[in-house]
Amino acid sequence: MGYANLSQCLTDLEAQGQLRRVDVELDPYLELAAVQRRAFRAKAPALLFTRVRGTRFPMLANLFGTRERLRYIFRDSLRAVDAVLAARADPMTALRRPWRALPALPGLLRMLPRVRRVQGGEKGNAAPVLECRCALADLPRLTCWPRDGGPFITLPLVYSEDPDRPGLNASNLGMYRVQLAGNGYAPDEAGMHYQIHRGMGVHHAHALAQGRDLPVHVYVGGPPALSVAAVMPLPEGLSELRFAGLLGGRRVSLARCAGLPLPVLAEADFCISGRLVPGLKPEGPFGDHVGYYSLRHDFPVLRVDAVHHRRNAVWPFTAVGRPPQEDTVFGDFIHELTAPLVPQVFQGVREVHAVDAAGVHPLLLALGSERYTPYEARRKPRELLTAALHLLGTTQTALAKYVLLAAHEDAPGLSARDVPAFLRHMLERADFSRDLHFLTRSTSDTLDYTGSGLHEGSKLIWASAGEKRRDLALEARALPDLPDGFGEARVAGPGMLVLRGPAHGLERGQADPLLEELARRLAVWPHAEGFPLVVVADDPAFCAAALDNFLWVTFTRSDPAADSYGAHAGMCAKHWSCAAPLILDARLKPFHAPPLEEDPAVTRRVEALAAPGGPLHGYF
Repeated sequence: MGYANLSQCLTDLEAQGQLRRVDVELDPYLELAAVQRRAFRAKAPALLFTRVRGTRFPMLANLFGTRERLRYIFRDSLRAVDAVLAARADPMTALRRPWRALPALPGLLRMLPRVRRVQGGEKGNAAPVLECRCALADLPRLTCWPRDGGPFITLPLVYSEDPDRPGLNASNLGMYRVQLAGNGYAPDEAGMHYQIHRGMGVHHAHALAQGRDLPVHVYVGGPPALSVAAVMPLPEGLSELRFAGLLGGRRVSLARCAGLPLPVLAEADFCISGRLVPGLKPEGPFGDHVGYYSLRHDFPVLRVDAVHHRRNAVWPFTAVGRPPQEDTVFGDFIHELTAPLVPQVFQGVREVHAVDAAGVHPLLLALGSERYTPYEARRKPRELLTAALHLLGTTQTALAKYVLLAAHEDAPGLSARDVPAFLRHMLERADFSRDLHFLTRSTSDTLDYTGSGLHEGSKLIWASAGEKRRDLALEARALPDLPDGFGEARVAGPGMLVLRGPAHGLERGQADPLLEELARRLAVWPHAEGFPLVVVADDPAFCAAALDNFLWVTFTRSDPAADSYGAHAGMCAKHWSCAAPLILDARLKPFHAPPLEEDPAVTRRVEALAAPGGPLHGYF
């Protein structure tokens, strides 16, 4: 049986040596986040900070910091989760062999939320989260990066219901960041940043159409299954609350209370009750999971009506930044759970991998099938293009910027999770006269500043199929004379070359004549076929030092349509094509968001605390 609340989980983890208490006073301004990032890198236990400056509430870090701890937390329910999702992915097998679906039965029962109606006098018994009240200003004020616009809730559980279809079935539980102060917020206001392609946006649109405020509850803490469910890319018709019951090993406990327009997650640690009101206010900046700041933009405002919390409430948090971070463990766990659903959700797709090292949404690798024209002597990507459009047409894969698809039939043992092998496979087969398909002025991830504007950029479908076309080089030999400002060639991997380029100073969307000249000179390079992908970067030594560096720089700092160049590039019937090499401009541009860097003084202070003789020595 799973944990009823966060307190039960922490008691168990502490007994197993997987949680440690930190009794030294620490500052939620930059210090706690710096400690959390180091704890994650060290694969440390979860850390419970009992003395946090400026708040009476203890704060919890690194709860989901290792895959082993995540699996331990959900150890009692994983078999039922696997059985339920497998039955959903292949219902005909479940019907033909029902005994195989028997492990799913307990899980199905736990997917029904438990709802109680309570009166004012019994609120504390039926909904512990309503036992106590405090002000918004009493909550922990976590600031993770020096340029953040204020303190944020980094593990919020934001609950809303569809005004057109009230009730649990059309509800949404999402993890949308909440800014607690700064940017001119009143004492009873918070910023609500929900990204594009998220369920809450539909609810807000319906409320605006009716001329109404949208009631919202922001929860912090509670059974750990709620946090995982809130970030799951669930198929249509499977609500987050139902999945939380399945994953958590017990039904989610809800209470309907007089005076509150929405049901209450009874076992949460905190509940911020409010409404999205008309009008927008600036939100951000915020150091985000792609490794850069998301900048200040206008977003909806949450008018807070009440803040409740349970006795002995604990405030869990995380700090995001350039991957890998704690959310990387989330992503791997979610991939493990949802892998059986991929062929059901995406027609023609066998496997997908949103590459964490590249910031998740910038790069999506996928394996599909290429069966439309088996009679062709030279196989071409055809069915793969249909699969790519499925990926870009639904769920969070619609935010992908670069979508690379390979045909399973070309290499049956290939996995999209094996990034080096996948890239090698694609580069060996790429025919850039046919394989590149651009979508321009498309919706893009809210956190991506490489495109033509906020929420707007381009996408590239790169689908390659057929026999191997070339051998990839591992050494750059006899480079041609390069334009002024280019040089310092580094090999990042088989067939992948990085060149230093001059500082970028052009306006957004302008083609760079220097890159066009580089493409002309590389077009006559005798060894060009050995390096079908050339990346232009500010710091080639850093970019090529590790594959994770290459992925991060290349795919977070380029927009496909604006930053693609190539040998013998041209247009035919609106189709852009080139010969090898394809050149991607991955330099930082003036309109990009700045990358994340710690405050040196805070870094020195935290490292001193962790040094031998310091109060945090041995914690991470």
